[in-house]
Amino acid sequence: MLTPSDDLVALVVPRVATPRLLLRGFRASDLDVFAASFGDPVSAQFVGGVVDRRAAWRMLATGVGLWTLTGTGWWAVEEVATGELVGTVGAFVREAPTEWLELGWTVVRSRWGQGIAREAARAAASFAFDQRGVPRVIAHIDPQNVASVRVSAHLGMTYEGEVDFYGEPTGRYSLARDAHRPRRDGG
Repeated sequence: MLTPSDDLVALVVPRVATPRLLLRGFRASDLDVFAASFGDPVSAQFVGGVVDRRAAWRMLATGVGLWTLTGTGWWAVEEVATGELVGTVGAFVREAPTEWLELGWTVVRSRWGQGIAREAARAAASFAFDQRGVPRVIAHIDPQNVASVRVSAHLGMTYEGEVDFYGEPTGRYSLARDAHRPRRDGG
């Protein structure tokens, strides 16, 4: 299989580093961990539900392609110390460009509770503000997703209210650029 080098991918997907994480473009070799995470009913509960390996491949490829189409998208979250894929994070637009970016995050279930989502989401917000110059970022979070609500609070996001999110009532959280305070330790 012909696969592009990490340096070639980095021409399209910017890399963002924190003290313990690297936000990078996806690799074909990420599929096993990615598919397992989105195939886990507990992990996938708040991100659209369980998908099979074929659908996971399409999701991974879509995350890569979004960078080419919009200059925004999803990163693979790699733990620097181990080189392991530990999650995903995005600073992206959906169907139409807006003046703000949406944040999203997932963490491989075996790595829950280690501050990975918080650190990766903070780095994604900093990218949105510093590199893309957006005035605010938002996140759509199911009210039952207590862990993601906590991540949004840690980032300083405020609850705007319930919105119709593809036919489902979902909480919208936001953070303005002037309220964003990046931490030096990444977390």
